[in-house]
Amino acid sequence: MSAIGPSATGKAIAVETIGMTMRFGTFTALDDVSMKVSAGSFHALLGENGAGKSTLVKCMMGFNHPTEGALLVNNREVTVADPNDAAEHGLGMVYQHFTLVPSLTGAENLVISRRNVPRVIDWARERKALAAFMTTMPFDLPLDVPVRDLAAGEKQKLEIVKQLYLDRRFLVLDEPTSVLTPTEAHEVLGLVRQMTLAGDLTVLMISHKFHEVTAFADAFTVLRKGRFTGSGKVGEHDARSMAAMMIGDQPVATLASRTPLVADAPTVLAVRGLEASDRTGLKTIAIDHVEVHAGEIVGIAGISGNGQKEFTEVLGGQRARRAGDIRVKGKPYGATRRETQELAVRFIPEEPLRNACAPRMTVAENIAFRTFDLDAGGRRISWISVAAMKARAAELVAQFKVKAASLASPLQSLSGGNVQRAVLARELSGEVDLLIVANPCFGLDFSAVAEIRARLMTARNGGTAVLLISEDLDELLELSDRILVMSDGRIVHETPIATASVQTIGEYMAGHH
Repeated sequence: MSAIGPSATGKAIAVETIGMTMRFGTFTALDDVSMKVSAGSFHALLGENGAGKSTLVKCMMGFNHPTEGALLVNNREVTVADPNDAAEHGLGMVYQHFTLVPSLTGAENLVISRRNVPRVIDWARERKALAAFMTTMPFDLPLDVPVRDLAAGEKQKLEIVKQLYLDRRFLVLDEPTSVLTPTEAHEVLGLVRQMTLAGDLTVLMISHKFHEVTAFADAFTVLRKGRFTGSGKVGEHDARSMAAMMIGDQPVATLASRTPLVADAPTVLAVRGLEASDRTGLKTIAIDHVEVHAGEIVGIAGISGNGQKEFTEVLGGQRARRAGDIRVKGKPYGATRRETQELAVRFIPEEPLRNACAPRMTVAENIAFRTFDLDAGGRRISWISVAAMKARAAELVAQFKVKAASLASPLQSLSGGNVQRAVLARELSGEVDLLIVANPCFGLDFSAVAEIRARLMTARNGGTAVLLISEDLDELLELSDRILVMSDGRIVHETPIATASVQTIGEYMAGHH
């Protein structure tokens, strides 16, 4: 690589794994996986959590050293001892979370990413070289602006440009659109797709979003429990057949059909004039007016960091409000335990293991948090019955299909999906008039997501008012009756689902209003 960076004349490369196996002690994370990614293709790597996707990619990129198997680059076997070796062979990775230095400009981030940066940088020469390089890129980016001032879509483009600048012509994209609006996601993947069609790049994308796979990928490979279970051309398979390869014979929950909204349904949650500080203490979250009625799901969309987390914390009693009025069924609501019991309010925050559980306490104890000191009629008791607590937990564990070694296992020993199921079992049992839930499916696999969404729809159909705060717009479009968009700490747009426009929602999410 020259002192002023690569020439950007590289071409797409083919990568193949043969019999890739990775054992950690007696546990086999990857078992004899062979995958061929052709030069110039846009290849999707699919599978549930724990399927081995990350392990396979880490073996390819030199983070893991496989127990058995080989890696071929352009049909030649190579040894990748570490990520630097992977880079020498033209392999790069764009991570789910940004790796750029926020205080530096785009140009500075690109130049310092090179392995051999001169002690004294000739910035006039570097900028001239960068300008020439950018003419070969499909992305138009302001390189003289600090990265912290870029939109999420521009940061993602810069991450990709950085890899191309370093002459990496095989890119692994790890959930690349999780922080983007629908418009940004479509643009970024569309431009990357153009580069693969031109033969300038090969892409391996890890994604849970079938609509992205069918829209942009040529081919796919599916892993399940560390083993290869299928592959093919995207055009010859639909989402159902790909999902079947991912989950095998296990049944997947389906959404109950949406019952019609009840005219003049009572208002369960009413928020007016709410003000609270954000996480930095420098900005104000200001919610003028939000209402949720019985038997409806109101979804709140927004890019991470626009105040949804703080709004959720205020509703859950985890953050003080400076002003405003919150009422449930017409009564003032401050999220005390007594109020949640009397008004039948349930709350599922994001990252429930950290925010809604005692990780080291048992499964049975965590499920009993709402009811351990109440009798069957909801009256206070003076003596806690451990046997009754365990019996009730056993019922709910069976009903909600929580997989745990035993009711006495610490909750933190469960997988993410089973922690979420346990919290749902606790929060959806008994009478529930209002359910406040934030990012319920984040990081979960296909079957767990389907089951949790089905539970939410069933609660809604049963008359529960549901406020669903989610960064997954597909989830909101599937479940909501109305969608509100939150940007810069405020509600900036509202639309009924029947007339919702993804493009319009995306524009408001991006702050174009």
